[in-house]
Amino acid sequence: MTHADFLRFCQFRDKFKNQIEEWKNQLAGEESKIREVQKSLAKKDGVPEYNLENILVYNQALDEITEDDDIKLIVVGDNPGKAEQLAENQRYLVGQAGKIAEGFFAQNPELEIDFRKNVIILNKTPFHTAKTKELSAFSKIIKSNYDENLATKIDKIIEESQIFMAEETASLAKDLGLEIWLVGYSELKPKGIFALYREALKATFEDFAKSKV
Repeated sequence: MTHADFLRFCQFRDKFKNQIEEWKNQLAGEESKIREVQKSLAKKDGVPEYNLENILVYNQALDEITEDDDIKLIVVGDNPGKAEQLAENQRYLVGQAGKIAEGFFAQNPELEIDFRKNVIILNKTPFHTAKTKELSAFSKIIKSNYDENLATKIDKIIEESQIFMAEETASLAKDLGLEIWLVGYSELKPKGIFALYREALKATFEDFAKSKV
């Protein structure tokens, strides 16, 4: 990266990291309730029991990117799963989906992209569930088992995070001249879990296009 590009990346990284902390603060004191629901949804879906260590996950791999790195692409996954939320990881796409992505780039050397060295890896939301589909049921269970206020908080964070990630990712891609590759597009449909992300991403790029006219 050029020095200017790296400074722009650092600006994005710091803003993302600070935003994660802000969302965590909004849920302070409610962690045990949220973890209980995360675990119950995973159990219902037949997910083997696992250590649940982080409700919201910042991608610590971003902290390892330096000015000397040759960044060629932004890849966006869905949300942090079982492996991603572990304290020893706290990285995106390190589970099965990540292995598939690594394999894709390894099998297509003509792209000249090392998934772990040349890619900024982001998600559509940093909110953890063992399976993405569980996001849609989360606030309903919180509301029925705990209280409506907490359900509203979680809904707001999941919605805010999609808009934040879409807008900030689009802006970073534009400034660095990078393409965005979306992994997991089934939930981008009009009534899908990430419809809000899709609309925010589209609107942001449309705004960029208008500003050039």
